[in-house]
Amino acid sequence: MSGPTPIRDPKTDHLLSPDNAVLALIDYQPEQYAGVGSIDTKRLLAGVITLGEIATAYQLPVVLSTVGVQSRGMQGTNEELRAALPGVPEIDRTTLNSWEDDDFRAAVQKTGRRKLIIAGLWTEICVAFPVLDALKEGYEVYVVADAIGGVSAAAHEAAMQRMIQAGAVPITVIGLAGELQRDWGRAGADHLRAALRGWFGRMR
Repeated sequence: MSGPTPIRDPKTDHLLSPDNAVLALIDYQPEQYAGVGSIDTKRLLAGVITLGEIATAYQLPVVLSTVGVQSRGMQGTNEELRAALPGVPEIDRTTLNSWEDDDFRAAVQKTGRRKLIIAGLWTEICVAFPVLDALKEGYEVYVVADAIGGVSAAAHEAAMQRMIQAGAVPITVIGLAGELQRDWGRAGADHLRAALRGWFGRMR
């Protein structure tokens, strides 16, 4: 049996790696979940929580943002996702488009990474707007299709098509975990096993 495949340069690899990507999670707040109509809550939470756990396990830098907590009294990030992201601060905004918030944009830029993974609520606003702006600024942008939702199936699908036509790449939660790991023989394979157990366990 051969050993694990050699690891390509993790910073210049064309695929996503723990060393070349940054994850932005936007507006996973109770009021936002309540408005989602394109995916059932159980499936959405399975994706969102597992995504947070994957980011923590593979030590991806995470930019976590909320909207309206200070200005409108909205609740912050849901507790299950917060538990999966220990020590990650929240950036609260008033902007619908997080890319137009100086603190959010600066947090992404500070990582120095040009592969930007984005997930959030809702697809047609809080995901689509920063995706389109980040693409315009030369980022490679990946949208986690099964950890987001719109107010309707039509709204979600229209936003996905708009982003894809602009150059964004759709990915999935488990697909991301596999891309970060790549080889069962490498260190960290337990992270992928945990992601699979977590996702399938939450889907039961």
